[in-house]
Amino acid sequence: MEGAGENAPESSSSAPGSDESARDPQALPLEEESGDCARSLEAKKLCGYLSKFGGKGPIRGWKSRWFFYDERKCQLYYSRTAQDANPLDSIDLSSAVFDCKADAEEGIFEIKTPSRVITLKAATKQVMLYWLQQLQMKRWEFHNSPPAPPAAPDAALAGNGPALHLELGQEEAELEEFLCPVKTPPGLVGVAAALQPFPALQNISLKHLGTEIQNTMHNIRGNKQAQATGHEPPGEDSPQSGEPQREEQLSASDPSTPGREPEDSPKPTPKSSLTINFVQKAKRQNNTFPFFSEGITRNRTAQEKVAALEQQVLMLTKELKSQKELVKILHKALEAAQQEKRASSAYLAAAEDKDRLELVRHKVRQIAELGRRVEALEQERESLAHTASLREQEVQELQQHVQLLMDKNHAKQQVICKLSEKVTQDFTHPPDQSPLPPDAADRDFLSQQEKIEHLKDDMEAYRTQNHFLNSEIHQVTKIWRKVAEKEKALLTKCAYLQARNCQVESKYLAGLRRLQEALGDETSECSELLRQLVQEALQWEAGEASSDSIELSPISEYDEYGFLTVPDYEVEDLKLLAKIQALEVRSHHLLGLEAVDRPLRERWAALGELVPSAELKQLLRAGVPREHRPRVWRWLVHLRVQHLHTPGCYQELLSRGRAREHPAARQIELDLNRTFPNNKHFTCPTSSFPDKLRRVLLAFSWQNPTIGYCQGLNRLAAIALLVLEEEESAFWCLVAIVETIMPTDYYSNTLTASQVDQRVLQDLLSEKLPRLMAHLGQHHVDLSLITFNWFLVVFADSLISNILLRVWDAFLYEGTKVVFRYALAVFKYNEKEILRLHDGLEIYRYLRFFTKTISNSRKLMNIAFNDMNPFRMKQLQQLRMVHRERLEAELRELEQLKAEYMERRTSQRRAMSEGCASEDEVEGEA
Repeated sequence: MEGAGENAPESSSSAPGSDESARDPQALPLEEESGDCARSLEAKKLCGYLSKFGGKGPIRGWKSRWFFYDERKCQLYYSRTAQDANPLDSIDLSSAVFDCKADAEEGIFEIKTPSRVITLKAATKQVMLYWLQQLQMKRWEFHNSPPAPPAAPDAALAGNGPALHLELGQEEAELEEFLCPVKTPPGLVGVAAALQPFPALQNISLKHLGTEIQNTMHNIRGNKQAQATGHEPPGEDSPQSGEPQREEQLSASDPSTPGREPEDSPKPTPKSSLTINFVQKAKRQNNTFPFFSEGITRNRTAQEKVAALEQQVLMLTKELKSQKELVKILHKALEAAQQEKRASSAYLAAAEDKDRLELVRHKVRQIAELGRRVEALEQERESLAHTASLREQEVQELQQHVQLLMDKNHAKQQVICKLSEKVTQDFTHPPDQSPLPPDAADRDFLSQQEKIEHLKDDMEAYRTQNHFLNSEIHQVTKIWRKVAEKEKALLTKCAYLQARNCQVESKYLAGLRRLQEALGDETSECSELLRQLVQEALQWEAGEASSDSIELSPISEYDEYGFLTVPDYEVEDLKLLAKIQALEVRSHHLLGLEAVDRPLRERWAALGELVPSAELKQLLRAGVPREHRPRVWRWLVHLRVQHLHTPGCYQELLSRGRAREHPAARQIELDLNRTFPNNKHFTCPTSSFPDKLRRVLLAFSWQNPTIGYCQGLNRLAAIALLVLEEEESAFWCLVAIVETIMPTDYYSNTLTASQVDQRVLQDLLSEKLPRLMAHLGQHHVDLSLITFNWFLVVFADSLISNILLRVWDAFLYEGTKVVFRYALAVFKYNEKEILRLHDGLEIYRYLRFFTKTISNSRKLMNIAFNDMNPFRMKQLQQLRMVHRERLEAELRELEQLKAEYMERRTSQRRAMSEGCASEDEVEGEA
């Protein structure tokens, strides 16, 4: 390409693309008519390779893209390679601004549009400045040039040419006052840049996969058509390198070209005719992709053309290989999908239950195979960990050896220094003694010099050894790092496989449950086999843990707060649902470990001092990591009760309880044994949590005599104890919930505020989920029978701990509005399942355990805080006020009716007593 630039005319040396382009012969009359203005405009076309920053998650990074500018639309299109038929996307430059920062990496600049910011990187600083300057000019041309009539483009170009040329010249002169014109970087922009090696398959765009597939199929069809005509298959070459050959042949065959005769034109070879077909196809797409119309200068020598064609063949072969790889990947994905579809179709099409059970057994065998693969990976991970530990020991031994050598080297250097000083003193200040003979003095001097030489040799040897040991330590450290990275990758892969295993197992259990429901209570061989399979599925975990030293099952018996992962329900159906939920929760946790949980932990670790803010609100809604939760909860509780907290208050309340028994002590003692029977901290006889809970509840009953104790407070205090672990902190957390967060009378004898919230929830459900409420109203379902306990204990009995504590994280900061949000989200989460039921009894049976089907905490959070918006506290307070007035009026009416009834009963009793007395008098007189 540089050779082509040297042979080009001087008039085109300042063009932004390549030098004077090799144009289609059909365009020559247009150029001759439009003159120098049209020639300069055609040379202004802008294209080249740039790196674009994009992607999501772990695949986010720089990807090479081919950019080309469309002057008609002021759009900057980009594709993966210069040979792609369809662009991946475009950037609207009409309202864009350009920016490059001095402190950024060399070559990086930004294009900022109203909708997004695109970060690009050029190969050099000169290329970056060239792109920025040209993009500014193109934007100016688009906004200041009048639109050309589509019917007569030649006339419009000829008529508007001089004015447009003058206007562009003024703009260039103004730009020169701020930034000197950047010379065209040779070979990095324009058509010359298309001859560079294009990016490999790893730069494929997953976001625009459909466009990539279209481009791949387009290239494959083009290659097949070329092969069908009897030509050789394309090499690893770019199609644009065939354009000079095409131009040469067209020029030779054109009778208007001076100095050439049509008879002298050589016959095209198979390879050149392939490139001619491809370039002709590209010429037909010239309206969409202007860079294909750019050619190479005609004055190129034959040797340069041959080299360009060879490079084209090489690039086409590479592109073909990459496209074949993509087709293989797509075929594999299609085969996997078809295989899954065939398995599902076979299951649904099975006529007998025996066939379905055979399919189920096949799935069981697949699960066993996955288990064996996980076991093999686990063993490989252990061997790698063992190897890494051995490497670490070797590194430590080498470091100790190096330290010993350095100490020895330091000691020898001190000895050398002392000897050097002694020799210097002997020569400068000889001692007062009889002078030695000359031969003896010479011998002594020579011996001293010999010793010094030996010491220097030793120093050099130690220095060489030290360098070698340092290089060895460096290599061992690199090996250890690679092993650590490999171990990390294996652990990530193992976590992914475990998540997939959990999903397969949960689907298997769900399939067994549906089969069980379909069979009902039939006593047949098939139903008996199904019960046996369910029992085996529920006992998998214990069998795997005892049969192998490596625990392959990712489900542990208890979670991190002591709750049973799979509660021991008496009903087998509920036990099966709990196992399915535990598997789904574990699967979501493993899949979101890298993408969600780790960034969230990093944000919490970098948060520092806690201050009320919008960022803290979002973090609390996303959930607090376990290691930060006690600190965050103490801060939230202190924020609520700092006006009530006094030092020594808790100990004073405890001493008051020891002095005399509280009237609620008996009820507290009864409820202690009923607090979280599925948590080991409250069921273990040796646990200290029941005693702590007793003291917290008794202290609160003395703290708030109006309430004293209400059923449900034991669960609130128990959750606070499990997280905070300290009695006093749990006590103040209970005070914060009852006295500052919940409305007044929420836990009173009448539970007035609790009944009001149930009516408010009915109104909100009618507003947010009208279809569901109409369905429930049609079947006369009273939701307060289900939801009343949710509000009283803040979901403590309903949601699993993984989701429950996330609800409490936001609840302690935002208040009761969070409870309403999550109550609505729970119904939205299961709305489709409820709408499928058409019997009131079935709906009540499903609502009794439907919270056990919630496993995706992130999905529930997204519904609560995004799908339920807008959710204003002012609206909630107004609804509470309206329903409280209605409820109080109803209560007053009930009291009035009760009083009238009692008065009527009293009058009736008085009348009856008077009647009895008169009868006794009559009898006495008789």
